[in-house]
Formats: sequence, C-alpha cells, structure tokens
Amino acid sequence: MRSDIIKKGFDKAPHRSLLRATGLKDEDFDKPFIGIANSYIDIIPGHFFLHEYGEIVKEAIREAGGVPFVFNTIGVDDGIAMGHDGMLYSLPSREIIADSIETVMNAHKLDAMICIPNCDKIVPGMIMGALRVNVPTIFVSGGPMPAGHKKDGTPIDLATAFEAVGQFNDGKMSEEELKDIECNACPSGGSCSGMFTANSMNTLCEAMGIALPGNGTVLAMTPERIEMVKKAAKRIVELAKMENNEKYNFKNILNEKAVHNAFVVDMAMGGSSNTVLHMLAIAREADVEYKIENINKIAEKVAHIAKISPSLTTVHMKDIDDAGGVNAVMKEVSNRGNDILNLDALTITGETLGERIKDAYIKDTSIIHTNDNAYSQVGGLSILFGNLATEGAVIKAAGIVDSMRHFKGSAICFNSQQEAIAGIMSRKVKAGDVVVIRYEGPKGGPGMQEMLAPTALIQGMGLGESVALITDGRFSGATKGASIGHVSPEAAEGGLIALIEDGDEIELDVDKHILQLNVSDEEIAKRKAAYKPYKNEVKSKWLKRYQLLVSNASNGAVLKTEL
Repeated sequence: MRSDIIKKGFDKAPHRSLLRATGLKDEDFDKPFIGIANSYIDIIPGHFFLHEYGEIVKEAIREAGGVPFVFNTIGVDDGIAMGHDGMLYSLPSREIIADSIETVMNAHKLDAMICIPNCDKIVPGMIMGALRVNVPTIFVSGGPMPAGHKKDGTPIDLATAFEAVGQFNDGKMSEEELKDIECNACPSGGSCSGMFTANSMNTLCEAMGIALPGNGTVLAMTPERIEMVKKAAKRIVELAKMENNEKYNFKNILNEKAVHNAFVVDMAMGGSSNTVLHMLAIAREADVEYKIENINKIAEKVAHIAKISPSLTTVHMKDIDDAGGVNAVMKEVSNRGNDILNLDALTITGETLGERIKDAYIKDTSIIHTNDNAYSQVGGLSILFGNLATEGAVIKAAGIVDSMRHFKGSAICFNSQQEAIAGIMSRKVKAGDVVVIRYEGPKGGPGMQEMLAPTALIQGMGLGESVALITDGRFSGATKGASIGHVSPEAAEGGLIALIEDGDEIELDVDKHILQLNVSDEEIAKRKAAYKPYKNEVKSKWLKRYQLLVSNASNGAVLKTEL
C-alpha cells in the first residue's frame, strides 16, 4: 500500500506514534488509509450539511475495513459573491482547492480518496487535485436542491431571484413579489436546482465515470442520496484493498475518452458555459491535449435533448432524475451512432460506460426528448471565432432565442462589471446594443468574475431578445440570452476586445461560430498605435500572484508552473 511509507518498519515508530494519537490501534496499520476530501462550509447552501455526509462516509469506510481521514477544502458561493469584488476570488479558489487536495493526499501518502464536493469551482478543483494525486478516487456530490415555488405555485430558482432584481428596478414587480421570490427561490440545502455550473459539473462526473449514477440528479438530503454516499464509501475501500488496483488510478478513469464523453453530455443537456473553462483545465491535468475547436465538432453530432433551467424555467434537476437521469440522456445520445460516446470507457464502479447505460431509458419524453424530437439537432454550447476571439469565445446556445442566433448590434463599452451594472440599471443600454464588459478576464479582473448580475438585469428589463453581451469574463450557469464569455485573447493581454469603441458594429453568428468586430483593419491598426492599457488596481497579494501566473480562458485559466 502507498500508505506503508508512513506506517511500516521500525523507523516509522514516530509516525505510528502520531497516528495512534488520532485513535488508531494495532489492527489499523494493515488497513488502507482513505482520504475523505470534504468541502463542508456553513455559508454555501450546497455544503452546509456535508459534514453529515463526511460522518456517514467515515462510518461506512470503517465498516468496510478501511481507515478514514477527513480533511476539508475551502469554498466560495458564487451567488453570494456575485456583483461585488468578492467574485474576484471565485475562480482562483479552484486552484487553492486543487493544491489542498494534492498537498494533503501526497504529504500523508493516503491510498485512495473519496471527494465530497457540490458547487461551482469546488467540483473541478477537486478533480484537478485528484488527477495530480492519481490514486483510486470516487466522487459523490452533495446533490441538487429542489426547485422553489412562488405563492401561486410557479416553479422558481436562483436565476428567478436575480432576474427579479431587474424587473423590480424597471417597475415591473412589486416589493411584495420580490420578497416572495427571495424567500422561496432556494427552499433547502443543495446545489441550485437548475443546470447551473454546479449541477453541470456533477452530471459530467457521471459522464466521465468518476461518480455513481444519479450523482448529478438525486436530490440532496434525501434517503436516496444517503444510500449513494454509503455505496460510494464502500466502493472506495473495495478499490483500495484490491490487488493490482492501478487500473483504477484516477488518470486511468479520467482520460481522453472521459473528457470526450463529458463534452458530449454537456452538449446534450445544455450545460453551463463554465464547463468549457473547467473541462479544458481538467484535460490539462489529465495530460489530454484538447483543442477548444473540438467542441464544435462534438456539437455537430450531438442533439440537444434536455432543456433545464435557466434555459427552460419549468424544468429542474429533480425532473431530469424522474425522467431517467443522466444515464437515460447518454443512452439516447448513443442511439444516434456508435461513434458519439466512448462506450468502452471504464467507470469507477468497474463496468464500462456502455454496460452502465445499457438498460437505461427515457421515462418522460416531455422532459428528456428523443433525438428525433430534440430541441436542436446540434449541441447546447458553441465556440465562436473571429477577429474578436482569435483563440475562441463561448456561448450557451441552448439559452438563446432563435432571433438572436444571428445578430448585429452597436457596441456600448464598460471596463468593469460594476460599470456595466450601473449603466444597465440607469437605462444606458437599449434594444439593438451589444454590451461589452472587458478587463474582467482571468488576468484582467483578476479572477474572471461571473456576470450573472448584468445578464439577469438585461433579462429582467425585457431586453433579453434584443441585446447581446460579450465579455472576457465568464457567466454563472444561471445566465441565459445572447451572452458570450471567455473572449480570448482577453483585454489585459492585448486582445481586440480592448479596442472596441462605443457605436462599433459587432456581429454574432452562433450557427457559423462567428464573433466579429466589423471595423476596418486600418482603423484597428490606428487604435492599437494609440492604445493605453486599462489596469484594475489589485491590493490582494494572492490575486496579484494569480494575475502573474494565470493563462486565458481558452487555455482553461490554469496557472503556469514555469516562467
């Protein structure tokens, strides 16, 4: 066992002495040591109950003959950090989480790991750390919360609450209605109930074979979820005890086949645009060379068969679970051709992906559509290229009305999210405009803030079908509309987005994958010659380090390891 390094031999008497201080007995030194990476934190609705999951996992590991060691990672709630400078810390927290997983697991030479994440950057951060450690690892998330309901029974969620701010600001909603939504949008613990970033990543864990079926859809804090947690704990001990278990080392599960399968499911379910950012970073940690343009090739093959909030406000993760879950989605996707999913990919439970989904079926075709009755015959995400995004930009095509798939508009520019929020709320933005928010990329922000507040304001003020938004920042999974993020190169590294002026024509064509500034080359050259970079003042020492080392979004916003 890997842990023999800290527990076997006469020279390890001091090590064993310290371990005995934690409660270990003689018989424990022949058992596998299992790390339990828990992201319990009180301030995040998807995490405040995870210490209870941790205790359940500890007990199940002991019963199965392992020795459990719980350790914690940090977490940032994007909804609470939204719209102020707290969001600068959101994406950088992914790197801290990955580093903490690597640090604890490798410093103590633990044999295997179970990860208990739930939200946003915490899932990809744990995955990235697990890839560095590369021991048998299983993921079991906290699970989604149910949808909320207004007093009249209308289903609502966090996206409803953000959009309500714009409606209230525009005089279209009373204070009483706003309070009703505030009090009922997030009714209990769990990751926010739509196909936002947390649930997108938790479903992709199923697609990659690193979690049990239902990981992305079975509700939090239910008996079904508790059984899944116990089952995952027992399985990780089985793997740790197994002779020659190298085949289950994390990089042998999460490999090129798994990365491809993740993007396929992302397309079929219209996941958050953040999944592109995170999956590119995960691919790098997995030593998989993955070009961002490959995503469009997958989109051409994969029908968009499940629309979930925010794309369809009446459908939430519980509905997907009732309709057959992610397995049913994958089964239907595979019916379109044997070359779409890598069905021979190994899963952490021992079977191939094809074996896992062979008996799955759609239980409700009004929730999970068939390929023939798909929302679109192409996937729910699109990568755009053009002079504005020579290295790519991302749009959640699943959340766009047809009239906005090809759009030309007049630029109105803001050098920060705060400027944009103020401009939108003061009605500077009109139908036919393209809102440009720049210097919010990984390096420019720094930290690549999510832009749910401005996009929700645009929706709430009734401009969602007449205004586009582009940014070198990113979006919450709750964002909908013609919102283009991850523009690369970003403004802070000299990207063309920095040279846009108010009134310039910007062209968007989702179907042709185009994002273009319709300004002459001569004029662009003139602007470059006169350009003076804008720079956000950064006081935080951590964010300054991050700014020096981070790559742009099309490279996963990963940190350089060599200068």
